[in-house]
Amino acid sequence: MHTETFAVEQSLPGERLDKFLCGKYPAASRATLKRLIEEGHVRVNGQAVKPSHAPRAGERIEIDWPDPKPAGIQPVAMPLDVLFEDDSLLVLNKPAGLIVHPAEGYDELTLVHGLMHHCAGQLSGIGGVARPGVVHRLDKETSGCLVVAKNDQAHLGLSRQFAQRTVRKIYHAIVCGALADAEGEIRAPIARHPSHRRKRMVVRAGDMTSRSAHTRWRILERLAAATYLETQIFTGRTHQIRVHFQFLGHPLVGDDVYGRKENREIARQTGFAPPRMLLHARELGFKHPRTGQEMTFQAPLPEDFRQALQFLRTAESSGGGR
Repeated sequence: MHTETFAVEQSLPGERLDKFLCGKYPAASRATLKRLIEEGHVRVNGQAVKPSHAPRAGERIEIDWPDPKPAGIQPVAMPLDVLFEDDSLLVLNKPAGLIVHPAEGYDELTLVHGLMHHCAGQLSGIGGVARPGVVHRLDKETSGCLVVAKNDQAHLGLSRQFAQRTVRKIYHAIVCGALADAEGEIRAPIARHPSHRRKRMVVRAGDMTSRSAHTRWRILERLAAATYLETQIFTGRTHQIRVHFQFLGHPLVGDDVYGRKENREIARQTGFAPPRMLLHARELGFKHPRTGQEMTFQAPLPEDFRQALQFLRTAESSGGGR
């Protein structure tokens, strides 16, 4: 167990302590933080409090982080494309088709199985479970840059940067159709789909469960019946890029969840059958959680993405798709 102490900078009369701590430590779930408060592992000015306590300026908060318990995930040796690694973290180029973390009912190999083997003895334990510090995730079909924390200090430091929206996240994507403008941005709140809550998200303004989402994009190249984009996200909502471009009427090429009809039209016009959803985490930038050094990493486009570009370029040059 290790203890972390900090001072509250501003009074928050309308905020609960568990919710306040969830914003400060996004790597830990609100349920975990509530349990730690109820068990006396969180103290305010040396005293145990309730999860509903409203933080006040000047209060000193102590948190006893418990020693991690085994995660029950067996280490498995697998090839990892490591872009950078030190004692605190590693940055990977995740291949498409690999799920980051096992979910209930999913018994296939995931990236975490490989990380358990690669990072043996260096595991983040935020939330009380020993596992490699998955600070953020990419969808199964999304390739590219992913940062992993090796210890609690790195995990907390990186999580704060994601929560404060200081991490630079650049993606490359191919979307259906031709966007009219050369660049633009989308500010549209996202919530779970009312009738497909487990699989889909949707833009929903005025919904109490919606969370703000901000995406900026620019065109890299116009293709046959499609557009190659660079997009930067300033928030990290589930399926954010996929949902925002569906909202614009230009879902991602290969996205069967949000763009089945539009992808059928691309196939009709060009004969193109995408190998997967064409989204790639091209660049990731953040401050090293231990040294404070600014770091930027880039993952090259994978072969299937490059082949898709070439096919749609060829269709464009021969007059297809217009």
